[in-house]
Amino acid sequence: MAGYPPLRFGLIGYGAWGRQHAAAIHDCPHTTLAMIACASDASAACAHADYPDARVTTRWQDVCAAPEIDAIDIVVPNDLHATMAIAALQGGKHTQLEKPMATREEDLGAMLEAAAESGKVLSIGHEFRLSSQWGAIKRLIDAGEIGDVQSVAIHLFRNPYRKGAGSWRWNADRVGSWILEETVHFYDLALWYLAGHGAPRDVIAVGSSRRNDHFYDTTSTSIRWADGAIASVFQTTSGFEHHLTVEVMGSVGAARARWSGAMDRTLDADFDLCVIPKGFDFQRGVSECERRPLEPSGEVAELGREIAAVAEAFRKGVPLVSPREAAMAVRVGLAAEKSIQTGKRLEI
Repeated sequence: MAGYPPLRFGLIGYGAWGRQHAAAIHDCPHTTLAMIACASDASAACAHADYPDARVTTRWQDVCAAPEIDAIDIVVPNDLHATMAIAALQGGKHTQLEKPMATREEDLGAMLEAAAESGKVLSIGHEFRLSSQWGAIKRLIDAGEIGDVQSVAIHLFRNPYRKGAGSWRWNADRVGSWILEETVHFYDLALWYLAGHGAPRDVIAVGSSRRNDHFYDTTSTSIRWADGAIASVFQTTSGFEHHLTVEVMGSVGAARARWSGAMDRTLDADFDLCVIPKGFDFQRGVSECERRPLEPSGEVAELGREIAAVAEAFRKGVPLVSPREAAMAVRVGLAAEKSIQTGKRLEI
């Protein structure tokens, strides 16, 4: 983006993940961290100490109204996403919003309308798309290396969630559900990989809880498309460490990627990508696949790439992840939650 001044970002939210966003914005050569809105005086004091050149406030509305701000990055509990994103757009700001886009169907339409009326870009933070690892799978799909994608399988085995400020992740009114808190990432990946098949047709899901409540520690979701394509997403927070596997099966090949670390933010994780591309000389037990080289992969590395890509996307006026795409991932999540509760397969 040579020739353009850095975009002046306002950040709303300075919790554990908000601080990661702040560092990514500060370190990006195409962005300036100009303003930070915090939830408390204590976090505001930390923000001021960490970034003395940024204007710090405890009123998020001040960021939306600030004329010097070009774009806003929203990193807050899920129940606040819709209200803050709509206000940011109405304030004339390009908006980067952490996933999930919203927790209720009625908010999705209001957000789509606000984005259209504002003329500004609303992009949703499904940062896995910027990963060297998960993005590489999409690139080989688009290049036709494994043919037409027929099925996707995603499996996450991880430790329990941290509760977050005020235990918001364990409050149904705030988080929406644990499906929307994290599994929505994997719905988005599956939809992205299977984009050539159009919108999914229906969903069926099952879940279990150690506490016998509506917070499901373990969920398994099956998504179907009208033409027979399928996706399977399994996630448990009853495990330990953080181990993610993604498998994509095509008409003439396949890909399998694995990421393992002590935590989801581990910088020295073990990761790989193996592929059987079209025309590969497969020999059972001898030559089974190709191992593709990868740049560092992981949540923190992906965030740095995301902020740089978001700045470029705002310049171009095109979101990295459109609100319509992100809304579909939420709709799959809402359908999966209802399917668990009713025991029925539900159309989307």
